[in-house]
Amino acid sequence: MIKERTFRGGIHPLERMHHGKRLSDGRPVVRAKPPTTVVLPMSQHIGAPAKCLVKAGDTVKMGECIGEAGGFVSAPVHASVSGKVIAAEPRLVASGAWPFSVVIKNDFEDTVAESIRPAGSVEALTPDQIKAAITEAGVVGMGGAAFPAHVKLSIPPGKNVDTIILNGAECEPFLTADHRVMLEKPEDVVSGLLAIMKVVGVKKGYIGVELNKPDAIAALKKAIGRRDGIELVTLKVKYPQGAEKQLINAVTGREVPSGGLPADASVVVSNVGTAAKIAEVLSTGMPLIERVVTVTGAVESPANLLVRIGTPFADIIEQAGGAVGEVGKILNGGPMMGQPVYDTSVPVLKGTSGIVVLSKELADTKEESNCIRCGRCAQYCPIRLQPLFIDAYSRMHNMEKAEAFHALDCIECGVCSYVCPAKRHLVQSIRAAKGAILATRRQKA
Repeated sequence: MIKERTFRGGIHPLERMHHGKRLSDGRPVVRAKPPTTVVLPMSQHIGAPAKCLVKAGDTVKMGECIGEAGGFVSAPVHASVSGKVIAAEPRLVASGAWPFSVVIKNDFEDTVAESIRPAGSVEALTPDQIKAAITEAGVVGMGGAAFPAHVKLSIPPGKNVDTIILNGAECEPFLTADHRVMLEKPEDVVSGLLAIMKVVGVKKGYIGVELNKPDAIAALKKAIGRRDGIELVTLKVKYPQGAEKQLINAVTGREVPSGGLPADASVVVSNVGTAAKIAEVLSTGMPLIERVVTVTGAVESPANLLVRIGTPFADIIEQAGGAVGEVGKILNGGPMMGQPVYDTSVPVLKGTSGIVVLSKELADTKEESNCIRCGRCAQYCPIRLQPLFIDAYSRMHNMEKAEAFHALDCIECGVCSYVCPAKRHLVQSIRAAKGAILATRRQKA
C-alpha cells in the first residue's frame, strides 16, 4: 500500500467542517421510504436532455425507460417507482433550472418492468456488451458531475489510455455516501472497476481513498485480495483531493494539460459509487433509479439513505428527523461546492450525493471588501491559477484578459473564496467569466 500521496496546494477546512463527517460516517446505509410522488427530469446529466417517452395518464413500471437518450452525450431516464404519470411538464430542480420532467404518482407496489434482467458477469461479457448495459441503464458519474458513464468510457481516437482511477477521496466536508458504499459494498466497487478496465482495455487500475477512512481502506484491501493490476492508494486528507486533475497527479504523478482532459494524461477517472452501480447493473439489470445520499448537518438524525431518484429534498430531511435549531442554509452537495437550495420540493437527481443543512453559525458569511493583494488565493489554488486577477477582470467585463489568466481551467472548488481574508466572492466571479467566455465562443462558432 502506498502512503499519503497528494498534490500541490489545497486546504484543510476548519475542524468543525471536518468533524461534520463524524455526524454520519458511522451510520450504515438505510433504505429511505419511497415518496408519494417522484419528479424525474429528462436532464439529470451533462449533455442533451433525454427525449420523453410517456405522457400524463400512462401507467409505468419500476425500471421502465421513460426517457431515451437525446444523443451520444446523453443518458436515458427510468421510472424509480411504479404507478401513474400525473404530469409531464417543466419542474424546478436544485440548480434553479426548470427541465422537462415526468411526475409519477407512486402505487407503492414496486412492479418491476419485464425488461429488467441481469446482463451477466464481467468475465462472461464482452467489452461492448458491458458498455451497452451501462448505456441502457442510464449510469452517470455519481460523484456530482453526472457525466454519462458510457461517454467517459468511449476513448476518443488518438488518445491512449492505460490507467483507470476510482475516486474514493470524498474530500468534501460532511459527505459520507462514498465512504459507506466502499465500506458496505467493496466487492461491487472492485467488480465495477474490473468492468471499466475491460471496457477501456487497460490492465492497471487504482482506487484512491483518503486516510480518514481506515475501515473502507481495510474493506477494499480485502476485496481486492490478490487480483493483479488493481492497487489501493491511500491519500493525504486534503481538499480538493477528489478533483480529477489533483487525483491524477497524486496517484500517477501525471499532469493534465491546461484545457485538457484526463485522457490527455492517459487516464480515465470514475467515482467509486459509479463503479458499484455498474456492478449492480450487470448483476441485476436494474437501471440507475436510486442512489446513496448523505443527509446531515443541523438535522436530528444524520443518515446515509438509499433514495429513489425523484424524491423531494423535504422528504429526505424529514426522514433524518427534520432540521434542528436556526437553519442558515440548505445545500445540494457539500459546504465547499454545494448549491444553495431555496425550495425543498426539488427532487433528488442522479448526481445528488448529499443534502447538508447548515446551522446559521456555519452559513453566516461576512460582507466582501476590497482585495488586499495578499496572494492567498493563488498560494492555495490547486490548479495554480491567480484568482484575484481573474476576479478583477471578470468584474471589469474584460473577458479576454480573464481568459488569458486561464479562467476556464478553474474547477470551482471554492478554495480561493475560503482562504480570502477580504471574503471576496471569487468563485461566483470566475464562474461568471467562464460563462461569458464560453458564450462568446459559441457565438463565434
